[in-house]
Amino acid sequence: MCAIAGELNTRGGTADPRVVTRMAEAMAARGPDGHGTLARGWVALSHRRLKVIDLSERAAQPMRDPELGITVAFNGCIYNHAELRDELRDEFTPATRSDTEVILHAYARWGTRFVEHLVGMFAIAVFDERRDRVVLARDRLGIKPLYVSEVPGRIRFASTLPGLLAGGDVDTTLDPVALHHYLTWHSIVPAPHTLLTGARKLPPATVRVIEADGRSREWTYWEPAYARVPERSDWSADDWSAAIEESLRTAVRRRLVADVPVGVLLSGGLDSSLLVALAAAHSPEPLHTFSIGFTAAGGETGDEFRYSDRVAEQYGTQHHQMRIGEAELAAAIPDAIAAMTEPMASHDVTAFYLLAQATAPHVSVVQSGQGADEVFAGYGYHGSAAGAARTDAAAQFRAEFHDRSHAEVGALLRPPHRLPDDASRGVVDAHLAQPGAETAVDAVLRFDTHVLMPDDPVKRVDSMTMSAGLEARVPFLDQDLVELAASCPPELKTRHGGKGVLKEIGRRVLPRDVVDRPKGYFPVPGLRHLDGDVLGTVTDAMTSPEARRRGLLSSDAVAALLADPNGASDQRGGNALWSLAVLEMWCQEHGVRA
Repeated sequence: MCAIAGELNTRGGTADPRVVTRMAEAMAARGPDGHGTLARGWVALSHRRLKVIDLSERAAQPMRDPELGITVAFNGCIYNHAELRDELRDEFTPATRSDTEVILHAYARWGTRFVEHLVGMFAIAVFDERRDRVVLARDRLGIKPLYVSEVPGRIRFASTLPGLLAGGDVDTTLDPVALHHYLTWHSIVPAPHTLLTGARKLPPATVRVIEADGRSREWTYWEPAYARVPERSDWSADDWSAAIEESLRTAVRRRLVADVPVGVLLSGGLDSSLLVALAAAHSPEPLHTFSIGFTAAGGETGDEFRYSDRVAEQYGTQHHQMRIGEAELAAAIPDAIAAMTEPMASHDVTAFYLLAQATAPHVSVVQSGQGADEVFAGYGYHGSAAGAARTDAAAQFRAEFHDRSHAEVGALLRPPHRLPDDASRGVVDAHLAQPGAETAVDAVLRFDTHVLMPDDPVKRVDSMTMSAGLEARVPFLDQDLVELAASCPPELKTRHGGKGVLKEIGRRVLPRDVVDRPKGYFPVPGLRHLDGDVLGTVTDAMTSPEARRRGLLSSDAVAALLADPNGASDQRGGNALWSLAVLEMWCQEHGVRA
């Protein structure tokens, strides 16, 4: 797990290694264990390293094979690197035990189809000197990010948006379509958009080939079908439960591959508790587990320690529990905002930031439960979709997911930033109408998993853990598990109030009250009910001279929210004022213009 940066001069000139080094230095927290830069003609690559697999300097990046004329810089982890190394042994003698070297030789054998052989999370840049091209690739579920900026004659890319900005020459005016998405979908801005006009994201499961003259082409290399398959037509509910349990066990085992200890972030919910249960079966030493809790506020409890403690006790983990008071939460907000690669208003982002900072001194790698709700139908609107006709999937989704109507989004914004058309509705309608999803539930789960999720829980955990030099692995987003779950009958996923098939597995390995309690969210009541120091921070941001100069939001709308700071919430129960404050604070942090 690391960070990468690159510059491509597509007008026949020389790429600037100083620029990519500066971009990489802006992402130093993601790779505190080493750095390297390589420049050859029109291509310059830089890398920040977090040592997880093959801790020797031989595994440093960028990694170049002079005989093949191939250089690789990548961020992520390839879990099947040992199996691929064995498969490729006839073609090269390994000089390292690293997954980077395996990527290099996988590309040498399979060309741009090398990604189809990788099991893992990754954002990869390959410089192929013989073909005079650069290949960019992102993993199937978008776990690892890759941001791109383009101006005539030059392309740059980086693992974070602030890293890209450190290179300079990025148009930082706000993208009105992305802004519409942010205000409609509780701060989610899916690829290829970012909030900035001059920056884009390579979409998940995408390969992009860039020629030396700037011509490029890209394609999607993985699109699982959300439909039933004939070979599983006679499976019973027990068959499905057994198959998914085995696939999840494999996913957890894969993500224990490391030359450093691997822990688990344990919230006390079903998803993280399942990871503890399954990881403990393969760990020769007691697992390190980590939980966080907050001061209660607004009548809402701030921790789930009674559940996480039970799971830690049952599996004999070395458990670390962190308690955060109101003042400490408020003090962490500026650092959490600075760590966001894009503004993210979910109330648990600051919690993940604090948890990561406390976890990193103990382990370098953790498993985390992100993705289980999207893959296995854990949200209320998934259950509603079960009663909807296939043709009504988009309308049902909009009714239960959108925070604001198009008119309400427009009322929040000053006129220059309003869109004439409902861009967010257009995206939903187009995606949910696509073939390849059999039922309304299938269509919604596909949209959740492949469009929204990479820029919601996945981006959240990546940004916050990597800000502490901590690698987070997400077993519920294992590609084989996701493919299997996509073919699972929707009624098995939506039953028992959602995630029915996971609950069946949980009842075999966890305390029943951990499995069968009502669904909860990572509780951070101090950011759902704004008061005290936190409200002071929010008020200062929203009434600052910078906010007035930016002129983004309607002054009347802001005044109404400040007058009743806890009176409006989004569809997930998040505080509406907090989401606007996060946007404003992030823009201030990075010098964004309206």
